[in-house]
Amino acid sequence: MRGKSLRLTNDQVNRIRSVAARILGVDARVRVFGSRARDDARGGDIDLLFETDAVLQNRAETLCRLHGALTLALGERKIDILLKDARTPKAPILERAQRTGVAL
Repeated sequence: MRGKSLRLTNDQVNRIRSVAARILGVDARVRVFGSRARDDARGGDIDLLFETDAVLQNRAETLCRLHGALTLALGERKIDILLKDARTPKAPILERAQRTGVAL
């Protein structure tokens, strides 16, 4: 499932992947980045990068759907979401999340 240790349970990982597949499709990719991707770090928020090769018609709506579904799946907690679709321009935060994140 993942090659690097995370500060997430297997159940949390499975729930995140399920949300991604349900909202973005089975080909969606998810990376956890930030403190949850590092065993030596602390912090309670979950930073997630969702990627799809599709063109999203309404990114804001999709972000809201992802956040709502993740809140239902994981409970009330701080979740930060980045969303990259086929039309998203390059940005330093996206490149950093791709480079340092751990694929789920």
